[in-house]
Amino acid sequence: MPTLTGRRTFLAAGLSMVAASTVKAASAPPEPPSTVSSPPRSWSGRAPTAFLPDPDVISLDPSFKDLLFPNTPIQRVLTGGGWLEGPTWLGEARILLLSDTIRSQQYRLIPPAESGEGSLSVFRQESYHSNGNTLDTQGRIITCEHDMRRVIRWEHDGSCSVIADSFNGKPLNSPNDVIVNPLDNSIWFTDPAYGDTLIEGHPDSPGNGANPTGKLRWTLGTEVPVQFAGHARQAVHIFRVDGQNGQIKAVLSPEDVPSPNGLCFSPDQKIFYATGTVSGSSQSGAQRVIYAFDMVDGLPRNRRVFCSFMLENHNMIPDGIRADVFGNLWCGASGPFGLAGVLCYNPAGKLIGRIRLPFGCSNLTFGGPKRNELYMCCGSQMFRLLLETQGAGLS
Repeated sequence: MPTLTGRRTFLAAGLSMVAASTVKAASAPPEPPSTVSSPPRSWSGRAPTAFLPDPDVISLDPSFKDLLFPNTPIQRVLTGGGWLEGPTWLGEARILLLSDTIRSQQYRLIPPAESGEGSLSVFRQESYHSNGNTLDTQGRIITCEHDMRRVIRWEHDGSCSVIADSFNGKPLNSPNDVIVNPLDNSIWFTDPAYGDTLIEGHPDSPGNGANPTGKLRWTLGTEVPVQFAGHARQAVHIFRVDGQNGQIKAVLSPEDVPSPNGLCFSPDQKIFYATGTVSGSSQSGAQRVIYAFDMVDGLPRNRRVFCSFMLENHNMIPDGIRADVFGNLWCGASGPFGLAGVLCYNPAGKLIGRIRLPFGCSNLTFGGPKRNELYMCCGSQMFRLLLETQGAGLS
């Protein structure tokens, strides 16, 4: 299993090799079984569970079993990250691209074989605290950057194009998740203010947003972002960038989707989905829910609550979402211990199954040569589950 190690760990490993002829280093203590599962399981090693079907893949409706392959367990394929986000499958290279928003790097993962280990390496040493990633119809990588507060695209010649960094003359907040509509090549992204922090970007200037008292030394260590990127929040929106002329348009307001996060289209692009992660309720009736909109003339209309995102009387926190080819929605969920993981809804908004994970899931994607491998980012770790369904869309 690939592990992200720091400089000190690397040096320590080198010193232990030098001393190997005289001193045998003590082995690391075994990882205790997780009490999330029943029976308890250990996530370490190549055999994470001795029980099949996997007890942490839970069917709540008979239709969910049609999406599962019962003879494979959930696998932990990566550990030791900072905060993993934006997983995107690069089909031509057969690698998984993902962001580490805390360490401000992007990684490439060559997935492990069924009984082997994968290979992890740094894709971009400095990613300006990137978050969401996707591919356009030409196979170019599109990335959301918290630190530079912009959406960029990497061209085939290696150059970088800025897709969006402002709206109505004001800088963006911290673009979070991004998708492409293949019907018109338009780029859609959410712009909450989650990334205007010291950990995942840079704080606002004194008196604004994340720095109301002005005590944070907002220019320290961020010379380039402070010079070029935004310094204050604006209202959060979901934006659409025209695929022909590059014009940016706010298609959904804070009243439409308070605190927007994840987004995706149905397989036929007729329905647009977005998650709202605001806590509790407001005057607009917003909660932690998934919203659905009809696509009318290329724009989202007729807002409705697709699902309440409730599980065992807990209002879970929705995050990244992806649709499969049958129109089911797979959504990362955070919440109480034992409930967090991934929730799966059918096209009618009914919860049909869930994947129980030891941590809340921030984002997910379908990958693998057949696009039937579900990759789930959970803080510092990533998990994989092979399915009998395939992902819809470009990433």
